[in-house]
Amino acid sequence: MSSSTYPVRVDAHLDSGLSRWLWLVKWLLVLPHYLVLAFLWLAFAVLSVVAFVAILFTGRYPRGIFDFNVGVLRWSWRVAYYAYGALGTDRYPPFTLSEVPDYPAHLEVDYPEHLSRGLVLVKWWLLAIPHYLVIGIFLGGGVYVANEVAAMEPANLLWGGGLIGLLVLVAAAVLLFTGRYPQPIYDLVLGLNRWVLRVAAYAGLMTDQYPPFRLDQGGDDPAGGALTFSTGGSTAPTSVPDVSTTPATSGHEPPSPRKWGAGRVVLVVFASLVLLLSLGLGAGGAALLGVDVAARDDDGFVMSGDEYFATDSYALTSESMTIHSDAPTSLVPESLVGDGKLEVAGTDDTTLFVGVAATDDLAAYLEGVRHAEVVDLRTTDSGDVDPVYDVSGRHAPATPPADADIWSAQATGTGTVSLVWPAEEGDWTVVVMNADGSSDVTADVAVGATLPWLGWAAAVLLVGAGIGLLLAGLMLVAALRAPRTGGSR
Repeated sequence: MSSSTYPVRVDAHLDSGLSRWLWLVKWLLVLPHYLVLAFLWLAFAVLSVVAFVAILFTGRYPRGIFDFNVGVLRWSWRVAYYAYGALGTDRYPPFTLSEVPDYPAHLEVDYPEHLSRGLVLVKWWLLAIPHYLVIGIFLGGGVYVANEVAAMEPANLLWGGGLIGLLVLVAAAVLLFTGRYPQPIYDLVLGLNRWVLRVAAYAGLMTDQYPPFRLDQGGDDPAGGALTFSTGGSTAPTSVPDVSTTPATSGHEPPSPRKWGAGRVVLVVFASLVLLLSLGLGAGGAALLGVDVAARDDDGFVMSGDEYFATDSYALTSESMTIHSDAPTSLVPESLVGDGKLEVAGTDDTTLFVGVAATDDLAAYLEGVRHAEVVDLRTTDSGDVDPVYDVSGRHAPATPPADADIWSAQATGTGTVSLVWPAEEGDWTVVVMNADGSSDVTADVAVGATLPWLGWAAAVLLVGAGIGLLLAGLMLVAALRAPRTGGSR
């Protein structure tokens, strides 16, 4: 082995007697693998964040996480080799993270005893950008795919487009008609896949050695050394060392890889799901707490922003609000909404009337009266809100609004008029009018409510997030601290 040895080794050999037609249905056959890999890559992403933090503070990639993440890459490579990343074998991929010596596709990554704390901050996004642009061509989709590779999405390791996909399609057509896989295409496809996997391992923080801009074609990895396998019962492959380039050790054996059985894999995946759910609960709890603390006015109401409404008719109304529940009236909606608040700011010295009435009673009062109902609030391209009105009626109201005996709550005044209304069950409509019943109603309107449940909801979500994070941490520790097995990587 020469000094060009790269710590990521990707080997494969082309099976003889490939089926002419099986590749037509492999997309269906590998669906179980795609489903499993979706969860495995979720765990890969979570554990990579943990590894990032560990490397940043200790300079070491936790061995248990390293073995798991290498296993996910290995599993993805086997599936891609079977399916449309190479079509190099008809042997169904095994459901395991471990190396399988007699399977025709192999991937190994040397465990790094030390990693740079500074490089971990930039190598997976900034330093790897040139490679992302290149493998974007290999995988298809250009820059978009390169960005997805940077995010370590599972689809990027399963292939199906770009130059690799095109070459595999050509090979499949030749295989269909001749029964033979063209060797030159196979060598090139393996070289392209090898490039992608080296970049994936580098972006996954598994090595500090920058991937070479070199297309190493063929089944055996020219830059990785030959892989050999023990015959003494161990299934872990080892590389043939180059004594001229192997650094001296301190006399102790490096930690041996840990076997990832189905139980440990399931535990890690479940812990990752719990962790992500907990983070979501924590984000939701923090958002609610922020609203509860920062978004209330001096009277304790959570208020919306002001929106401008204007109509040349005699009244501006909301759509009917229905408040109904099967729960006891003493609990709902008061316990959910609390008191509602409406703040209406008029223009100049216009005296405004704001009222809340039962929908049927207000409909009777406004029968035949020209009024505008707000039926939608559309956001324009500039970010402004553009109200949509449904205007009906022709006449002016027979009496000023304050003279009507229909209001559950009402307020009249100039400047900013505030109306507080204890929410009750029923069908209700809000109306804004000029106090004298004249036309041309304009106002800035803000709505709010006390929402007494916000603080409790925030506390419940944050406590749930804390419990979930603790459980996820315990499960990850339990999985990562499983007993070691013998052998070496």
